Amino acid sequence: MRLVVNPRFENQKPEIKGFIENFDLSGKMFVNGQRNKIKLFELNQTTLNIKSFKVPNLINRIAYKFIRKSKAQRSYEFAMRLLECGIGTPEPIAYSEASTWWSMGRSFYVSEQLSVDLTYRELVEIPNYPDAENILRQFVGFTFLLHEKGIEFLDHSPGNTLIKRREDGLYDFYLVDLNRMNFHNALDFDTRMKNMSHLTPQKKMVDLMSHEYARLYTQKSEAEIAQRLWFYTDDFQRKFHRKIRLKKKLKFWK
Repeated sequence: MRLVVNPRFENQKPEIKGFIENFDLSGKMFVNGQRNKIKLFELNQTTLNIKSFKVPNLINRIAYKFIRKSKAQRSYEFAMRLLECGIGTPEPIAYSEASTWWSMGRSFYVSEQLSVDLTYRELVEIPNYPDAENILRQFVGFTFLLHEKGIEFLDHSPGNTLIKRREDGLYDFYLVDLNRMNFHNALDFDTRMKNMSHLTPQKKMVDLMSHEYARLYTQKSEAEIAQRLWFYTDDFQRKFHRKIRLKKKLKFWK
């Protein structure tokens, strides 16, 4: 078992190691997904969020051992890089990998558990969410900052941005589920628009996001931004629902 710990938590390495080794038998279940599980553990005054990634298929087990970094390692390293760029994400604490000489097995990513007020998903699913327009405009500003820093967050979807209200009425944003991310010197216009296309199917929200993005990104008009963002949003929604229909047909006996 390989364990890499943030230097700030080096003194707590034995406790962190114990949590990972006893993951299946202890901790408080936070997310019990089909692929991945997340449990919470208490370490002094810090609540740890430990994500257990599903053991990959045979080909990926070999690839993660010799060719690609594991999801846990990428999550940890990308979190470190985001913080260096001034982008919010729960503090990375450690990652761990179990492997044999020929393949990668189970892996874990450990970060700080944050207490937040909402995710972007609430803005989509709850009609008339309090202060929704203000939150959405500030979220667009956060996304614009990502793009200006050349960060392409490939899982920029409704559940992967945590939002916390500050005492001054502004909002802080934190990215989670970090293992799919690209870093560029610059992002072109279409990459920026496509990066926001998975967030909401609601035309009204897309129009508001376009208006705010146009205020910040002056290379294109609001009309151009609105047209392109809706094009990619509509394209994603059609492909998404087609995929769901296909899955239902393939699993008709269930």
